[in-house]
Amino acid sequence: MKLIPTGIENFKEMIDKNAYYVDKTNLIIDVLNEQVVFCTRPRRFGKTLNMSML
Repeated sequence: MKLIPTGIENFKEMIDKNAYYVDKTNLIIDVLNEQVVFCTRPRRFGKTLNMSML
């Protein structure tokens, strides 16, 4: 059974633990096309995880 990754902030740790992950690789294109990235999201929304993935 797959783990629901509550509180996991590291992409490698999430993959190693075989947890669910929503693929946000399209975010890479948006980030690379911007001069400044200001990421405002609520707590536990995956900000650190997205930066770890990049």
